[in-house]
Amino acid sequence: MPPTDAPATARLAARWADWFPVLRWGRDCTQATFTADLTSAAVVTLLLIPQALAYALLAGMPAVTGLYASMLPLVVYALMGTSPVVAAGPAALRSVMSLAAVGAVAATGSPAFIAASALLAVMVGAMLLVMGALRMGFVAGFLSHPVLSGFVTAAGLLIAMSQLPHVLGMPLASQNLGAFLRSLWQHHTQVHSLTLAVGLGAVATLWAARRWLQPGLRRLGTPAGAADLVSKAAPLLIMIGAIAITANTGWEARGLAVVGEIPQGLPALTLMAFTDTTPEMLRLLLLPALLIAVLTFVEQISMAQGMAAKRRERVDTDAEMRAMGGANLASGLSGAFAVGASFSRTVVVAESGARTPVAALLTAVLLGLAALFLTPWLRHLPLAVLAATILLALGSLMDFASFGRTWRFSRADFAAQALTFGTTLLVDLVSGLTAGVVASLALHIWHSSRPHIAEVGNVPGTEHYRNVRRHAVTTHPRILSLRVDGSLFFANARFLEDRIAAEVASHPDLRHLILLCNAVNDIDASALESLRTIQQRLSDAGVLLHLSEVKGPVMDRLERSDFLAHLSGGVFLTHHQAVAALSA
Repeated sequence: MPPTDAPATARLAARWADWFPVLRWGRDCTQATFTADLTSAAVVTLLLIPQALAYALLAGMPAVTGLYASMLPLVVYALMGTSPVVAAGPAALRSVMSLAAVGAVAATGSPAFIAASALLAVMVGAMLLVMGALRMGFVAGFLSHPVLSGFVTAAGLLIAMSQLPHVLGMPLASQNLGAFLRSLWQHHTQVHSLTLAVGLGAVATLWAARRWLQPGLRRLGTPAGAADLVSKAAPLLIMIGAIAITANTGWEARGLAVVGEIPQGLPALTLMAFTDTTPEMLRLLLLPALLIAVLTFVEQISMAQGMAAKRRERVDTDAEMRAMGGANLASGLSGAFAVGASFSRTVVVAESGARTPVAALLTAVLLGLAALFLTPWLRHLPLAVLAATILLALGSLMDFASFGRTWRFSRADFAAQALTFGTTLLVDLVSGLTAGVVASLALHIWHSSRPHIAEVGNVPGTEHYRNVRRHAVTTHPRILSLRVDGSLFFANARFLEDRIAAEVASHPDLRHLILLCNAVNDIDASALESLRTIQQRLSDAGVLLHLSEVKGPVMDRLERSDFLAHLSGGVFLTHHQAVAALSA
C-alpha cells in the first residue's frame, strides 16, 4: 500500500472539524450529558411550539412554516456551530424584517410571497456562509450599540403595531407609524368585541402566569424544578386552553379568526425558493438580505460570547457565522423564512441544563413529532392568542432607557441612535437599519478624523510625560512634544497638519518638535504624504521634526519609504531620551 500522507490527512481532518465542530464535541458525549440535553430539549420544545407558530404569523407565513423553521435549521446549526446553548430558529425581529422585505415584492399570504420568503432565507444563508468562509466576523462592528438599540426598539414598536390588528379584529396598516395611525383613525369603529376580549384575556393570562405562576406553585409546595417547568410551559398550556374553548363555543362562527388547517407531516426539501425567481426580485431582496445577515450575526455572536463567558467556554466567531448561514439555507430549502438566534430561548437552553448541541438535535426531533401528530389540533387556535404571545415577548426587545444613557454619555451617539429609531419607525425597517449602518460608519470616520493630540511635559522626578492641561509638568521653551492618540490615515492627515501649524505659530522660540507615537498603530499613504508636508514646512521654519516611541509595524512601514532618509531630526526609542538629548 502507498504510504499515507499523515500531515495532509491531519490538515484535512482539521478543516472538516472547523466546518463541522460536531466531529470534535461528538466524541465527548456521555449518558450524563445526553440526559441533561434531553431534559433541556423537552423544556425548550414547550416554549418553542407557541413561539414558532406566532413568529410564522409575524412573518406573514403559514403557521406550520414556523415549525419548519425550527427543525432542520436547528439540526444544521447543531452540527456546524460551536455554542452548545445558542437557540437558532424563528425570532421576532427576523420575522418582521422578512415580512417588510418580502412584502415589497409580493402580496402577503400569496404563493409568490411564500416562495420569496424562502428565497430571502436562502440569500441570507448564502451570504453568511460566504462571509464565514472568508472570516469576515469584523462586519459585526458595522453596527454600534446605540444604533442597534435604536433599531431594535423601533422594530419592537412596529412588531406591536403588526399584532394589534389580530387583537382588535380590524384591518390596520403597520409598515410604519404614519400608516398605522392613519389606518387606526379610518377603522377605529370596526373593533371586533369578541376578538378584543380574547386577545386582552390572553395578554392578561400570559402576564399573570409569567409574574405569579412559579412563585405561587412554590408556595403550594411544588418542587422547584416542576414549578419552573410548568412556568415555562405556561404559553403552551394557555394555547391548549384557548383551542379547547374555541372548538367548543362556536366563536369561529361569530368572527373570531383562527389559524385554520395546518398541513400534517415533516418539511420536505424543496426548490420553492427558486420558483419564478427573477433578476428584479433578486435585486429588491439583495440589500434586505445583507442587512438581515449582518444583524443576525451581530445578535448571534453577542449571545454566543456572553453565554460562553459565563460557562467558561469558547466560541469560534467564523464557525458561528457559517452555522447560522447553514441554518438559514436549511430554512429556505424547507419552505420557511429567515431565522436567527433567540435570546429568550438561549437563556432557557442554558438554564435548563444543556451540555452539548445534542440538546438542539433532540429539540428538532420533538418538534418533528409535534408536526407529525399535533398539527390537526391547532386549527382552532385563535390568532389573537398568538398575537398576545408576541406582544408579551416584546418587553425584552425594547430598551427606551438606553436613550437617556446615551444622551448623557455622548450626544453624537445619541444623534445616530435617534436617527435610526426615527427612520425605522417613520419609514421602514430596511431604511432604518441602512441609516444605522451609515450613521455608525460616519460617526467612526468623524471621531477618527479628529484624533486627540496633546502637548505633553515631564512629570518631575520621573521619565513619564503627561498632558500639560491635566498635570503639573515641566516643558522646554525650544522643544514641543505632541502626543498623537490615534492611527494616522487619510481622514485625519489634514487635521494633523493644521494642528501642528497652529502649535508652531504659537511657539516663536521653537527649534524641535517631537511627535510621541506610542498610540499610533498604523500610517497610510495619505498620512505619510502629510508627514512629508509637515517635515518640509518645519524645515522652512527652522524647526527639526523628531519621532519617539514608534511601534515596530509602523517603523517597518516607514522604512519601506524614503521618509526616514529625509527626516530632519531623529527617531528615539523613548520620549524621555528624545527630550534629554535635545535639551542638553
